[in-house]
Amino acid sequence: MVKLSVIVPFYNVQSYAAETLRSLGANARRDFEFILVDDASQDETPEILQRGEKDLDGAARVIRVRHARNGGLATARNTGLAEASGEFVTFLDGDDWLVPGHYPRLVACIERLGCDFVRTDHVQCTARARTLARVPHGRRGVVGDPREAILPAGRSTSVDYAYAWAGIYHRRLLDQGLLHFTDGLRTAEDRPWIWRLHRQARSFAAVGLLGVFYRRGVASSLTQIGDVRQLDFIRAFDQVIEETARDRDAEALLPKAVRTYCAIISHHLTSGRFEPQVARRLRAMSAAALKRMPPDVLGQALDSMDAERASRLRRLRRRPGGAGQDGPNPGSTGPDGTAPSGTDPGGVGQSSTAPDTDPTGKRTEAAA
Repeated sequence: MVKLSVIVPFYNVQSYAAETLRSLGANARRDFEFILVDDASQDETPEILQRGEKDLDGAARVIRVRHARNGGLATARNTGLAEASGEFVTFLDGDDWLVPGHYPRLVACIERLGCDFVRTDHVQCTARARTLARVPHGRRGVVGDPREAILPAGRSTSVDYAYAWAGIYHRRLLDQGLLHFTDGLRTAEDRPWIWRLHRQARSFAAVGLLGVFYRRGVASSLTQIGDVRQLDFIRAFDQVIEETARDRDAEALLPKAVRTYCAIISHHLTSGRFEPQVARRLRAMSAAALKRMPPDVLGQALDSMDAERASRLRRLRRRPGGAGQDGPNPGSTGPDGTAPSGTDPGGVGQSSTAPDTDPTGKRTEAAA
C-alpha cells in the first residue's frame, strides 16, 4: 500500500524544477508516490520532468501527468488528487525544495499524533535570505479541534497560514471531499481550502517540524507582473464568506472572514503593482465586494482597523454603482454581524499576511 502521495504541480519552472526533483529523491521511499503534474509548460520543464521520472524510478512510485492547457495551481492540484492512492497526502510547489528525510519524518509525526492533519513551519527564501515562518498556533504537538484554531478574530491564526504544502493530510479528508481546491482559481486558491479544512475536519495539530523551503520573489510571479489573474482573490474570498455564512457558528466566525477580506483588499489597493487598467478593475470589483458583505459585520470590521485603511475602504464602498456586479451576494444571508479580523501585508495586528501567486499558482506571503 502507498503510504504517502506527494502532489507537485509544475508550470514554466525550468530554472528550479531539477532542484525540486533532486529534493524529492532525497525523500523517496518505495511506499511513497510522487505525482508530477505539468500544467502545460511552454519551456523546458516537460523534458526536465521526463528525466526526473527516470532518475526517481525504483526509489518511489512516479506518476507524471501533463495538461493540454494551463489551468492554474488549483486545477493542477486537483488533477494530482485524482491520482493519489496514499494513506496520507501532501503537496509541494514545482519551484520549492525539501531537506533530506523530511517526508519520512512528516509521516511519522502524523502517525504518532493520530489526527486528521498536521501543519508545519517552513523556511521562506528570498534570494539568499532565509526566514523562519511559523504556524500561528501556540500549542505545538497537541491534537485539538481545527474550528477552535480559526479565532480569535483580532490575531493571525491557523487559517491565515494558508500554505497547502506546509503539512500532511489523512486520506479520509480526501475521501470526504475536503482536500480539493476550487478549479480555475489563479490566486488565493488556498484560502477557501484552509477555511473549509478548519471548519469540517475533526482534529489537527501544529508542529515545529522544518523541511520545506519556499521560494519567494520568482521573476515570473504575478506579484511582479500585476496580472489580472491576481484579482481572483475576490472570487476566493467571496467563497470564504459565502461558506462561512452558512456555518453553524457563522455569528462567531464571519467577523474573522470579513476582516481578513477587507485587509487583503486594502493591501492590493495600495500595492502599486497593477497596470492601470487592472488597477481600475480592482477598485470596481473591490467596491462591489464590500457592498456584498453583511453591513453590520463590515461596519464592525472597519471600526476595528486603523484609521487610514478604514477610511480608504469606506470611501471605496461609497463608490456609485458596482453593487453585485462581480459575483453573488455571499454575505447577504449571514447572521446578525460581528467584526472579524484578518491579515494581510497591509497589516492587521501584530502579524498579518496576504497572498499573491504567479502563473504556477506560486504564492508569496509578506508579513506586515
